[in-house]
Amino acid sequence: MQLSDRALLVSLSISQWTARKLDKSATRQVNQLNYASDTAGRYNKSLLPANDLLGDVHKLTSFLRHEFLRNTLPWGIDGTRILPSANYLSFMADFRKAKADWEHLVDQFVQGYPTLQQDAQRFLGNLYDPGDYPEPSAIEQKFKMDMVVLPVPSDDFRVSLGDAEVSRLQAEMQERYDSIAKNAMADVWSRLYERVKLIADRCSDPKGRIHDSMLDNARELCDLLPRLNLTDDPNLEAMRQEVELQLVSVPTDAIRADLTVRKSTAETAEDIMAKMDAFMGVK
Repeated sequence: MQLSDRALLVSLSISQWTARKLDKSATRQVNQLNYASDTAGRYNKSLLPANDLLGDVHKLTSFLRHEFLRNTLPWGIDGTRILPSANYLSFMADFRKAKADWEHLVDQFVQGYPTLQQDAQRFLGNLYDPGDYPEPSAIEQKFKMDMVVLPVPSDDFRVSLGDAEVSRLQAEMQERYDSIAKNAMADVWSRLYERVKLIADRCSDPKGRIHDSMLDNARELCDLLPRLNLTDDPNLEAMRQEVELQLVSVPTDAIRADLTVRKSTAETAEDIMAKMDAFMGVK
């Protein structure tokens, strides 16, 4: 398999102002007041307490990072990830929409920043220090987001090397790509296994709490897996279909209300895990 024919490399970078800062003076005062050593604790103050505008930006940032990891596979170099070509259009459409929402939230925060800084004086009292705050004209530069998409390097070496050296490099590269693909698929198998294991663990406990998210998350993963199946592994697809048909199709309310259904669901999940163990080489 040529990995360059099946995937792209993607890297997500997001920078944002945290509005938090270590207050050395307050740290010293708190430690002295409690007769503690200088290293006993640190006082990190919120520069803009009691505001939702920046908090909304931070929440969406966390969501974007989560979705980036959920929709990609490990590459192993400096935060770069593998994006299977089959998942490119869906993922990028969702990313562009979320990025536009993020930029809108940033704009709202930037517009409200001068007022928020004034409010901070009232909330922080003697802890307020105007030197902690960027100028309003500079605050927007604290927020940046970029998604870099690159092709997976091929084994076509158009350089002045001897045939033997080119062959050696090509063989090494193919071996590396095979290893990367194997690790990426192991990651996908592990994701499915963990979802099934959670269902088995929760349902095998008669008193365990059954949350809607238990099946919702498994259902979302089943929807995503065909686009992450980098090598078109038929065994993975078979297990995905089995999870979809036999587990996530069971109503959550039925599992909560009926101990027989709960026990049956646990047994089904354990049976699927046993099959997955064989495919994953677990002993």
